[in-house]
Amino acid sequence: MPDLPPLTAPPTPTPHDPSPETSRTSRDTGGAGTSGLPPVLAGHVEGHLAAARRMAELVPAVEAVADLLIEAFTGGGTLYTMGNGGSAADAQHLTGELVGHYKRDRRPLPAVTLTTDATVMTCIANDYAYEEVFARQVQALARRGDVVAAFTTSGNSPNVVEALATAQSRGAVTVLFGGGDGGAAAKHADHLLLAPSSETPRIQEIHTLMLHMISDKVDAWAAA
Repeated sequence: MPDLPPLTAPPTPTPHDPSPETSRTSRDTGGAGTSGLPPVLAGHVEGHLAAARRMAELVPAVEAVADLLIEAFTGGGTLYTMGNGGSAADAQHLTGELVGHYKRDRRPLPAVTLTTDATVMTCIANDYAYEEVFARQVQALARRGDVVAAFTTSGNSPNVVEALATAQSRGAVTVLFGGGDGGAAAKHADHLLLAPSSETPRIQEIHTLMLHMISDKVDAWAAA
């Protein structure tokens, strides 16, 4: 069997001899930009970055909601969340971060998502109307000292609008995770967290960032 040549390490890339990976990344993304990406994907990246850059101006409002939840939990209150479609998933996401935990080992916090009981949802939708699936639950459960938070990209979902109005009538504090001008739901929200975009994907992405920021502060408080 002929002798094989000795193995040697590949040459170390230099600034004048960029590695294939570095060269490909720079070419495909334009460094921090999106040149070289397919336009349909570049649009998502650029839209996301544009919305995220504007989040700094919303941080005080986000922190105020985190403080609101801390105050409610301190006083024995409960958070109720809701939404439709992808916004229902966001509502469950926030509840999961609070009942489970975000990053720290700490006590569970009282939060309930109103979309998760299929029997209650279908009973109300069938016997009354789908517009009442959240409001009727809020009427049954929410009290003064509780917080009711709705996720909606349009702000105009009738079941969300009605639920926030009902929550206010019950003495609960209301929070709207929305976008644009907040739609019809905005007038029933004590706290507005409006993503700086009118595009549904960008609004949902910013909602996730907001709920993570809120979860982090509440998590730190509960773990202290």
